Amino acid sequence: MVEVVRAEPVDLDGIRALVALEGSGFEPKVELERRFARLWVARDPAGLGVLGFLLAWDVADEVHLLDLVVAPEARRRGIGRRLLGALLEHAATAGARRILLEVRRSNTKAIALYESAGFERVGERLGYYADGDDALLMTRELSAC
Repeated sequence: MVEVVRAEPVDLDGIRALVALEGSGFEPKVELERRFARLWVARDPAGLGVLGFLLAWDVADEVHLLDLVVAPEARRRGIGRRLLGALLEHAATAGARRILLEVRRSNTKAIALYESAGFERVGERLGYYADGDDALLMTRELSAC
């Protein structure tokens, strides 16, 4: 079974490969060193490396989901949902009031995943991405601790 854990230096090359594949545009080592950044990975138990990652930042009483990527060959196996579950658990433990994210309007599979996890659409940013695609703003309110 795939294991979802906080990223460690050993995971950096695997994360970088997925960042390059998806054009995410961040340096995993920098994020690993930021005190407010949270980076989880889904590791293959057979030693095939990193199958996915989730990057989020703790900002005041909110958690901002910045990126969630699953390797194309590992999709439709619940990995994205498990990574999102790790984030939800972290946010609840940290006492966050909400989780925020932006997602491409054209990324219907990601939108369906977020909606199934209780996220709601709260706005949009027209032409937000370099290719002209719009971003949907989504949030999930959490119970006050």
